[in-house]
Amino acid sequence: MLALSIRNPWGWLIVNGYKDIENRSWRTKYRGRIYIHAGLKADPNDFQSQREYIRSSGIVIPDTLATGAIIGEATITDCVDSSDSPWFCGRYGFCLSDPVAYDQPIPYRGQLNLFEINEGMICQT
Repeated sequence: MLALSIRNPWGWLIVNGYKDIENRSWRTKYRGRIYIHAGLKADPNDFQSQREYIRSSGIVIPDTLATGAIIGEATITDCVDSSDSPWFCGRYGFCLSDPVAYDQPIPYRGQLNLFEINEGMICQT
């Protein structure tokens, strides 16, 4: 299965069912299930409008978030260049559905773009 590395807190927001779109500078034709991988670093950009939306929605993000690990799954249903989603702020947005957060993160090295996961190297319990 393919995976996508996403910096936290955005990855956590996706797998926990809050964020329904992932912003990217590139398009994808891929549709289907993907692993959500939490990158090693937190997001250095300050998307103030999204942070305000998080606060006003009452979403409480944990103080400690997994990094360098697969944290869940979601399904890419579309790739759009505009959206009414409050999370959309990129050139392109990967529309996401059916998120699942794993109870325990699975350590795994991330990569750029969509990348193939060697499923023999992971074990979800």
